[in-house]
Amino acid sequence: MQENIKISDIRAFVVETVGVGGDYGSRPGGHWIVDAPQCNPLSIYENHAELRGGDASSAVGSILVEIESSTGRVGYATGVGGAPACCVIEKHLKRFLIGKEISDTEFIWDIMFRASLSYGRGGIALLAISAVDLAVWDLIGRLFGQPVCRIAGSGDNRSELPVYCTGPKPQIYKELGFWGAKIGLPYGPGAGAAGFQKNIYRISECREMLGSEYPFMVDCYMGLDCEYASKLAEAVLPYDLYWIEEALPPDDIENLKLLKKRHPTISWTAGEHEYSRFGFIKLIRSGAVDILQPDLMWCGGMTEALRIAKLAKKENVPVVPHAGGIYSYHFAAACREISMVEYCIPSLNGDEIEPVFGTMFDGEPLPVDGKIAISDRPGWGLELRPDQFRMDRPYALD
Repeated sequence: MQENIKISDIRAFVVETVGVGGDYGSRPGGHWIVDAPQCNPLSIYENHAELRGGDASSAVGSILVEIESSTGRVGYATGVGGAPACCVIEKHLKRFLIGKEISDTEFIWDIMFRASLSYGRGGIALLAISAVDLAVWDLIGRLFGQPVCRIAGSGDNRSELPVYCTGPKPQIYKELGFWGAKIGLPYGPGAGAAGFQKNIYRISECREMLGSEYPFMVDCYMGLDCEYASKLAEAVLPYDLYWIEEALPPDDIENLKLLKKRHPTISWTAGEHEYSRFGFIKLIRSGAVDILQPDLMWCGGMTEALRIAKLAKKENVPVVPHAGGIYSYHFAAACREISMVEYCIPSLNGDEIEPVFGTMFDGEPLPVDGKIAISDRPGWGLELRPDQFRMDRPYALD
């Protein structure tokens, strides 16, 4: 790659086709992700006990970001944040990035983060930063003619990764050869004692189907309070869960510490909904989290995920990225200490293997016999299929 290649343009699009792009919650009615009972941050309230969309995850929508270089090459990435993220990118961040050298990823990231400090540090601002950063890495890979994992890692990268599957039918995932299986906890405190008993029955039923040796996890999606989570941890001890995920919001550090103190033999995971290394260092230092789960479309992109992994490695805290499709695969391939990746099954009933990002790209790898193969194609190894979905650029500058 020639030196001093600059960013010449940034374009941000809202993806209008349901089921396409980085928003996991953008699914049609009847899809298991939106219609199956799943505790969520509003599940402490009775009238939201079965509302999967109660966290508003599908309210923001998928986006596509394109980064163009001074040579005319384009890199792209999908993410989440809808029109608000597109506004942040085109109306604010863009002005700071035009003319910057494309290969200086940490400088580009820091400029975006500092420019948005007054209204950011997390939320929509970090979703926007994540998508831009991922597109930058794609462009760098295309300019170098190398996959992102090779550029980001030591050069001795893995070409194949173990995968666990998240979805409603864990027995099928075991039959398909996945390393392990994860289900969503159906009910939160708002469903009362009846909901609690249904949770225990669901977990016991899955463990019986899977056998005693197969790794099995439960995702609580920030939907519990400390006392409920503690009661749940005690009740599920006979079922040998590999971990309990996101029992509490990541900001509730004191109660996360209390859960770990009360139940030291349970592996507690968190970080899916945490932002930047500044948020993750609090989780690391708390001693309450056994496994960190950054999502590359939320935490700040590849640049920040690499920093998070470095901090975690220093403190001997394992990292297993949350979902993220191809972005998590390259992240894990670049960081040899990451033991596996997640495939959140996107098919309607959770029983068929399909691309994570729908019809958006050609070249998205699919798990086979519980493993994901990483190609040698440049960048993220994906090619955009703009004829397969609708998108709109709401903040195009005149």
